[in-house]
Amino acid sequence: MKRGISLLLCLVMFALAGCGTAASSDEPELNSTQNETQTAQSKSEDTADSKPEEAGTASSGQEPEKEPGMENKTLVVYFSATGTTETLAEYAAEILNADLYEIVPEEPYTEADLAYYTDGRADQEQNDPSARPAISGSVDNMQEYERVVIGYPIWHGQAPRIISTFLESYDFSGKTILPFCTSHSSGIGSSAENLHGLCSEQTNWTEGRRFEAGTSLETVREWLEIVQ
Repeated sequence: MKRGISLLLCLVMFALAGCGTAASSDEPELNSTQNETQTAQSKSEDTADSKPEEAGTASSGQEPEKEPGMENKTLVVYFSATGTTETLAEYAAEILNADLYEIVPEEPYTEADLAYYTDGRADQEQNDPSARPAISGSVDNMQEYERVVIGYPIWHGQAPRIISTFLESYDFSGKTILPFCTSHSSGIGSSAENLHGLCSEQTNWTEGRRFEAGTSLETVREWLEIVQ
């Protein structure tokens, strides 16, 4: 009888121990499920928060800001063997608040070179349409300029060949070129038209003008006010 009671007690205790173990083993699985659910919710919230920012960036449609050096600018370019054209170019740069660039020949012209009808250097170059005297230096930021005012003396009815060298050294597509010349008596004639042919068809040429030595700043100002 006592053995039977003892055996029964042992069975009851064993059963209770099994139930306790089963109950404690469920808690980690429940906690794991809750963690996964919370993690999924957190990811969903993060994704939802990021979508409006992405959409806003894509649909903003704002134009990129221009670089500081890309504003509309004017460059006054000149070649002057005796100083006459230089003075007028300086006037133009002052009036237009423009940058100034002098075309300097790699081999400077001497008085003998410039003497007319002596078969000197200038005579030979002007008699040869293919002559291209070399220039010392260059305009590094030509792309920044939308308008180029170019001045030169008249040699044998045309612009010095070094002007041709300059025009063929850059791409003036989309730019406006405004020529002027200096001379004792000859007009600008066909010199500007011949120079025009050295640039692309996309270059806008404005009608030029001839000035004599001693032209005043006010006269240059009046001309620039008309052609602007």
